[in-house]
Amino acid sequence: MAKKSVPQPRLTKLSVYLYIPNIIGYIRVLMNCYAFAICFSNKQLFSILYFVSFVCDGVDGWCARKFNQVSTFGAVLDMVTDRISTACLLVILSQVYRPGLIFLSLLALDIGSHWLQMYSTFLLGKASHKDVKDSTNWLFKAYYGNRMFMAYCCVACEVLYIILFLLATNNTENLIEVLMRLANHITPLSVLVGLSLFGWAVKQAINCIQLKTAADVCVLHDINKKQSP
Repeated sequence: MAKKSVPQPRLTKLSVYLYIPNIIGYIRVLMNCYAFAICFSNKQLFSILYFVSFVCDGVDGWCARKFNQVSTFGAVLDMVTDRISTACLLVILSQVYRPGLIFLSLLALDIGSHWLQMYSTFLLGKASHKDVKDSTNWLFKAYYGNRMFMAYCCVACEVLYIILFLLATNNTENLIEVLMRLANHITPLSVLVGLSLFGWAVKQAINCIQLKTAADVCVLHDINKKQSP
């Protein structure tokens, strides 16, 4: 006797909003809001909350795959939360370090490259902005094709920013002097900063490649649209 197929429950908007990974995303948003509200009055607690929120980015992705709750809304929620939280921290660093323009430039590169990458993904009809199999750049493919390598670069970037924030004792810190002081003495902290700097540098290189690659996709889309009959 043939087995009867079990009817799947009908999805509703509310059920998608209440996916486990999306609930984790909402918790991340609340955690970040509270963290930034106390960032100057309690640096240590801010750093813990910010980093836990960042780690939860990996947890919600695991939950989405584990419970078959992958959703476009969840992916967008993740990216928006990541970009806004990093942007807020970079703005704070631009206020406590000189020259502050360095951090504002990093903010612009981060937002611009990811926004263009998302838009180019939409133009190409891809399901994910991490789908770079057709890219000719080996570093770009290595970054998005190796989950552990990408995780290292992302963690290194955020850890570096948190350490710089914790090291700032006033609103006129010179970034170069702080890094030179760390380099002059070999300590566990200086080693951690060194490891983080490498991952940070790779992440910025990826952002630049991403910006150029995505811009090329947009330009080629315009050319093809104008040349089509």
